[in-house]
Amino acid sequence: MPAAKTVQSLHLWRLRPRERRSLLITGDILMGTLALLVALLFWAYADTTMEFSFEFLRRTPGWFFFLPLLWPFLMASTYEEHHARSLERTLRAIALAAIIGMGLYMFIYFTSEPKSLPRRGVLVFVLAISTLELLWRFIYIRIFTAPRFMRRVLVVGAGETGKIILRIISQLRTRPFIMAGIIDDDPKKIGTILDGYAVLCGSDKLLETILEHNITDLIVAISGQMRGSMFQALLDAQEMGVDIIRMPVSYEELLNRVPIRYLEADWILRSFVDEARVDAFYELAKRLLDILGGFAGVLMLLVMMPFVSLAIIIDSGRPIFYTQVRMGKGAQSYYIIKFRTMRQDAEPNGQPQWAEENDRRATRVGRILRKTHLDEFPQFINVLRGEMSLVGPRAERPELVQWFQQHVPFYRARLLVKPGITGWAQVNQEYAATIDETIEKLEYDLYYIKHRSLMMDIRVLQRTPKMMLGFRGR
Repeated sequence: MPAAKTVQSLHLWRLRPRERRSLLITGDILMGTLALLVALLFWAYADTTMEFSFEFLRRTPGWFFFLPLLWPFLMASTYEEHHARSLERTLRAIALAAIIGMGLYMFIYFTSEPKSLPRRGVLVFVLAISTLELLWRFIYIRIFTAPRFMRRVLVVGAGETGKIILRIISQLRTRPFIMAGIIDDDPKKIGTILDGYAVLCGSDKLLETILEHNITDLIVAISGQMRGSMFQALLDAQEMGVDIIRMPVSYEELLNRVPIRYLEADWILRSFVDEARVDAFYELAKRLLDILGGFAGVLMLLVMMPFVSLAIIIDSGRPIFYTQVRMGKGAQSYYIIKFRTMRQDAEPNGQPQWAEENDRRATRVGRILRKTHLDEFPQFINVLRGEMSLVGPRAERPELVQWFQQHVPFYRARLLVKPGITGWAQVNQEYAATIDETIEKLEYDLYYIKHRSLMMDIRVLQRTPKMMLGFRGR
């Protein structure tokens, strides 16, 4: 079919989100490999007693050769399209990755035996990877975000569902595609403007419009019954090589959230439960990660506890720790452990309250602990006990869970996994103080539950230090 070949040839360099992510990761590993070579060469020739040879490579610590693979984990937040397209966010991410990498290494260096670890090679690697990464990302932004490399999209349906996805697209700071317009079979809508985009035609002229506007994707935003002519036109478009995307899937790709406000009541059974299943290997790997992270967290807790305890006692007296009933996986209750940050009479009537910005109930030391999330370090004890995980939805009190269930759809689904010290919602959104913010946060939580994997857990953990350094706690 000539038309099919024409459309598919247009797709060659119009990369999909997953393809862009793969390109970025491949580029980062390549830059890491080049940085490793630079570091090894500098390390060898800067040492007058050594030269770059097989013997030098044999004497180099084995872990040094894995640094190029560690770098993508530190850059994980930039693999989302709206981050990758922003030079400002990329600069911040590179700087933060370099700081975190050097910070971790310095901690290991100063806690190891003297002269047991290299300094020169690691420093040169960090400088080289930061420079090369900046160059690579600048090339990516200049070339692969140009219009000729962007995918071109039509929204199918100008009804309420179509308006929702158009509103979301209009609010994005950086868009991963070019919006070409809308199609709808309602003659009254053809020629009208919705959120700045024109309703171009009906299904009878869909194939012509695809060729005219070089369309690569169709977002189907029809919530009601679809006409047979529209269905056939979509099949014909798919045969031409055009990607067909349902509105809920597009919503998830654009916002990294699940659209709970725009789906039918049986969605959680038809889609969420089926897609949220994970295999036993992931559960085992996650538990091992929790145990390792829990031990590391408890060690850091032991180091900071004398200083934090003294500050709390001087500021507001005892107790140092604060325990409270929270609801865990499967609605099982447990006692969460935190450093006390509130006054002793924070809830005199016993009724739970939402945390507020600059909460007046917090003590002076408590405000610092909450801003930096240092108050949550005792929860690593809950992780070792198996009551919590490193990554998961935020643990809530049973009273709040019961109230939210009555006002927020699908809220109970958060209890399908263990609560976490950090989570997808926590690194993407600040504290929720209203119903709308709670719904938005739940959308992030359900997205995590639906797509959870070891790689996603690592992405969350990688972004957590940025949240702490940003003083986003309340």
